[in-house]
Amino acid sequence: MLEQLIEYDKELFLYLNNLGSETWDGLWLVITNKLTSFPLYALLLFLIYKKLGYKALILAVVIVAGMIAFTDQITNLFKLSFERPRPCRAEGVMDLTRFVAPRCSLYGFFSGHASNSMAAAIFAGLLLRPYLKNLIYLLLVWSLVVAYSRVYVGVHYPLDLLCGMTFGGLSGFGFYKLYNYIFKKYIA
Repeated sequence: MLEQLIEYDKELFLYLNNLGSETWDGLWLVITNKLTSFPLYALLLFLIYKKLGYKALILAVVIVAGMIAFTDQITNLFKLSFERPRPCRAEGVMDLTRFVAPRCSLYGFFSGHASNSMAAAIFAGLLLRPYLKNLIYLLLVWSLVVAYSRVYVGVHYPLDLLCGMTFGGLSGFGFYKLYNYIFKKYIA
């Protein structure tokens, strides 16, 4: 059954990846670049400051730094434990892949981009929900677009993204709860 799931994952990857065209490659390379999200992160931190104040901002920066370090390290642990080759390195897949990314590291299960962007979306969306009710939906769409960019550029399978987004969502929720606990106990 696991082999069948992996085969479906490869087929879906090849279908989605080959939908791309040179016309859109530049846009997806910009979307997949980690630096592209920095203006959004700056805006979210500014909104936290405006809506919750200076102390809340400082705590949010510390919690988010811990959250990103946590999701990154767990992602790397999974990649090194499972050693699932990325599509751009997998026999029988790499020859059929539209590889657009500037590089291709060894292992891809699960996606750090998907994990980090979803964790940030859930954390910030929940934190700002009392003030900006629909922001979380925009952040979820942003996270999905970032995740899809990894298939587009040829470095992740859809299952890598699904697992990364699930882990990121759970992490974002957990760190949001940690933020609330610390804020209520020590700051409020």
